[in-house]
Amino acid sequence: MVSCQTQSSNLPKAAPELSLFLPVLDEEENLRPMHAKISEALNTLGKTAEVIYVDDGSTDNSFQILKEIAAEDSRVRVISLRRNYGQTAAMSAGIDAARGEILIPMDADLQNDPRDIARLLDKLNEGYDVVSGWRKNRQDKLISRKIPSQIANRIISLIGGVPLHDYGCSLKAYRRDVIQDVKLYGEMHRFIPIYASWAGARVAEIPVEHHARTMGESKYGISRTLKVVFDLMTIKFMASYQTKPIYVFGTFGLIAFLLSIFAGIWAFVLKFGYGTSFILTPLPVIAIVLLAISMQFFLMGLLAEMLVRTYHESQDKTTYAVRERIGFDAKS
Repeated sequence: MVSCQTQSSNLPKAAPELSLFLPVLDEEENLRPMHAKISEALNTLGKTAEVIYVDDGSTDNSFQILKEIAAEDSRVRVISLRRNYGQTAAMSAGIDAARGEILIPMDADLQNDPRDIARLLDKLNEGYDVVSGWRKNRQDKLISRKIPSQIANRIISLIGGVPLHDYGCSLKAYRRDVIQDVKLYGEMHRFIPIYASWAGARVAEIPVEHHARTMGESKYGISRTLKVVFDLMTIKFMASYQTKPIYVFGTFGLIAFLLSIFAGIWAFVLKFGYGTSFILTPLPVIAIVLLAISMQFFLMGLLAEMLVRTYHESQDKTTYAVRERIGFDAKS
């Protein structure tokens, strides 16, 4: 998807237990304080870890600072993207580069607290596959950030079927096997718990600390809301019709076909019952247009079915996911 260069000279040979990855965009003032807090938190865990910083096309001195941090700390790896691709792409780069069994994304703006990593891991150890942070005491503006976020989270929970209070919190913990095959597009990084749930993951949520931003500027604006709405529509479609798209296209096609029949019948009633010429009513045109639309929906549904079957069969992908096998040998 994107080209990158990594600082690899100090990489440990063995894969670490934890992989932290942080998208970075113009955070030069926050990087050193943030890394100091991350180091302090990791040193208390007693686990091997790596920290992956993904520079998402920063225009300030962020990348130079990250190189200096990597030279000072052998756990640090840095990825520099050629331009600003957005948070979802940066997170994808972090996931692709991560080698740990547990993956933990977080923001680099000092609003997430690395000390919460231990609590996320404790919750994972209770048998969960995904633990999502909930900024219960969120330190953001009420009108422009908190209220829209609360509304969006309720809608996402309703449509996605995973009841979380805070989809927008970057601080989460994932087991590798529920996230490594997830492909992200648009603004869909916030929906990873939904994707994981579809794969049978056990999802939990815990309150985490959230600090007010003291340095740098927020990269999130109200314009992202529209993008999230469109991505949510995609999520709903995929949740309900990913393997049977003919159901949704066929439904719209049937509605258009029935409306076409109704318009045609009513046009004949007006013609032969009330003497109204076809020229004086738009119903014949409406009937023909709706009939054409219904045929298009049916054909699009069949085409989508063929694409879905090609997707699964050409890549030998199943339409189900197995959590565990008992009584099978390694090859079966």
